[in-house]
Amino acid sequence: MATGYERPDARALAELEQLFRHLGAEVAQWRRRSLKAEAELAQVKAKGVYEGPELTSVRDRVADLENENRQLRDRIDAARDRVRTLNARLAFLERGGS
Repeated sequence: MATGYERPDARALAELEQLFRHLGAEVAQWRRRSLKAEAELAQVKAKGVYEGPELTSVRDRVADLENENRQLRDRIDAARDRVRTLNARLAFLERGGS
């Protein structure tokens, strides 16, 4: 005989799992962009070009990436806060919800 019981922490666990999946995807994207920027910088250094439009382009790209990194850090901090909240909810539910 099947019961209609659902664990009280199931929803919070599903939210936490989804949050970690999104966070992992964002970190992977951040890493790809960082590696691309490092490769571009290494390419410029290898050519010995330290002035001119190519370097200006790289500097603009670095500034854009730094700004994007700040935004991603803010998003990661927000996600970390959501994880703490979900963790607290799970702990509460595990204690019996009282």
